[in-house]
Amino acid sequence: MTHPTPIRRDHTGDRPLLLDLFCCAGGAGRGYERAGFAVTGVDIRPRPNYPFTFIHGDALTVLAALITSGGIRRYTAIHASPPCQKRCALTVGTNKSRGWGGKHVDLVAPTRELLDASGLPYVIEQPDGQADVRKDITLCGEQFGLGVIRHRNFELGGWTTAQPEHLKHRGRVRGWRHGKYHDGPYVAAYGKGGGKATVPEMQAAMGIDWTDVHEELTEAIPPAYAEWLGRAFLARTMTMEVAA
Repeated sequence: MTHPTPIRRDHTGDRPLLLDLFCCAGGAGRGYERAGFAVTGVDIRPRPNYPFTFIHGDALTVLAALITSGGIRRYTAIHASPPCQKRCALTVGTNKSRGWGGKHVDLVAPTRELLDASGLPYVIEQPDGQADVRKDITLCGEQFGLGVIRHRNFELGGWTTAQPEHLKHRGRVRGWRHGKYHDGPYVAAYGKGGGKATVPEMQAAMGIDWTDVHEELTEAIPPAYAEWLGRAFLARTMTMEVAA
């Protein structure tokens, strides 16, 4: 019999606590907050725009310390977005052609190992590409009426939920491709030049208004994705608690 994971509440309020690893500026964190969580983010770089409690440090070192100290028991769930450049579809071809593959670190496997050791349910997020993650859930901007496609895959550890319908795209991503300009209802929220989105366009397309840093926007997932996952997790957990 599978026993439900108890929803641990923040001692300062009634929201369950979620640990947001490799948090960047908080695209995922904002979504989980909207779903009903209190969020603590961890990132190796200073993130003054992160809108919630923030820990500046190496995500895996912080997680290992929380497991060792028992501090992890304050949390209900963990979200992790480990670096993806080595196997991301946007960079893997360029990496190979320019001999860059060995310069990017793939932290998916060590992240999963520590997440399993935590004993908590978790989500590992990765973009489309060759990352070694199960594609338990794939989300797309069109599912939420956003101005980006921005496919993202999510591996769910210790819990499950049904894959939502992947809606047909309404057109192309605006910009230049192979020497030809294409118009379309979506913007390219990565890189610069070639018709890529401006910072205001990226903010509007993804629903992010608390940072205007280009690098942070290009790395963010739309909050709507994490809000959907957070609501699905809480609904699943509460159903299991009632059933138990």
